[in-house]
Amino acid sequence: MKFTVEKKSQNSLARAGKIETAHGVIETPAFVPVATQAAFKGVMPEVAKAVGTQVIFANTFHLHLSPGEAVVKLAGGIHKFMNWSGPIMTDSGGFQVFSLGVAYGQGVSKVAMTPRTVLKRVPQGQSLGLLSASLVKIDDDGVDFRSPRDGSLHRLTPEFSIAIQHDLGADIILVFDECTTPQATDAYQAMALARTHAWAKRSLAEHERLGGDQALYGIVQGGRFPDLRTESAQFMSTLGVDGFAIGGSFNKEDIGVVVALVNKQLPFDRPRHLLGIGEVEDIFAGVASGVDTFDCVTPTRLGRHGTVETKEGRLHLISNQFATDFQPIETDCACPTCQHYTRAYLSHLFRSKEMLSTTLASTHNLFFFNSLMAQIRQAILHDALDAFRQQFLARYLPR
Repeated sequence: MKFTVEKKSQNSLARAGKIETAHGVIETPAFVPVATQAAFKGVMPEVAKAVGTQVIFANTFHLHLSPGEAVVKLAGGIHKFMNWSGPIMTDSGGFQVFSLGVAYGQGVSKVAMTPRTVLKRVPQGQSLGLLSASLVKIDDDGVDFRSPRDGSLHRLTPEFSIAIQHDLGADIILVFDECTTPQATDAYQAMALARTHAWAKRSLAEHERLGGDQALYGIVQGGRFPDLRTESAQFMSTLGVDGFAIGGSFNKEDIGVVVALVNKQLPFDRPRHLLGIGEVEDIFAGVASGVDTFDCVTPTRLGRHGTVETKEGRLHLISNQFATDFQPIETDCACPTCQHYTRAYLSHLFRSKEMLSTTLASTHNLFFFNSLMAQIRQAILHDALDAFRQQFLARYLPR
């Protein structure tokens, strides 16, 4: 993998660049749609590529459960298995420490919506805040998971996570980490961070032992605590990894602040990925804070629930107000959905529970995010990011 910064913003940490991989070039900033189980929900890979998708994100843990990394390797790797010719990233399975652990069945998000507060460290030994996990048991060696499919027990360690990712054959793979909840205490965040750093070293050692030409990203954790984030960014910078992912928990209002703090510590000449962030305003904040790529399930998750993105904000097409609205989702949109179908037709499909509704809405949403990132890239190249951000959000988030 090779990364080049083509343009640095004069007024922020934003930059436009290129990530060159064995399966193609990623022009950054870029959105990375999630294909968790080597599939976009409701959208064929060919269509995803036709609407501007450059790179996709698959999940190690879920592909380990089904069909198994051995099957994917036998098929010739994940690219051939799912008929995707472009670059692919894989998560390490660390997010499942969160989603199947403290977040399982609790409605807990990695982004807190509480009013902004300044968090201070508590003396070591106070308020340990240990996780009470439903399907996960964490120790310093690794994690035991109960499969959400059938309850079977699985053991995931840094070495095993890297071995799975090597077998899957993605272009960019991630170290194994522990993702925590925004509600975790500082003491637990510190404990999890030490574990994440130890796992990163073990992940790198296994990656080097196995060989190959995949790029490995380190993951910066530390929650909402500036000192922990700084410590993590500085530690990951010393490992010699090919790039960096920023993970863990945030407050909705301080994503940009925390991410900027991290990116000021990370080497300028390597790419930075923000894990699991897909709200439009958060993407702008991340770009301005020096992020190159973002992954999220937003386009297809919204799409299969009847919601589409537009420059005027989100539309909930299931609503009866669209039953006789015979204009496209957006009149100036070049996506296949807007070129051939109306809001009224999509509203009918959703209310009739037709599967085609998901495909058409998700296709439009993928185009929306890819188009937005292309416009953001051009704005950076022309030193106009601030103006474009203000103009876009004034329409998208009316006061």
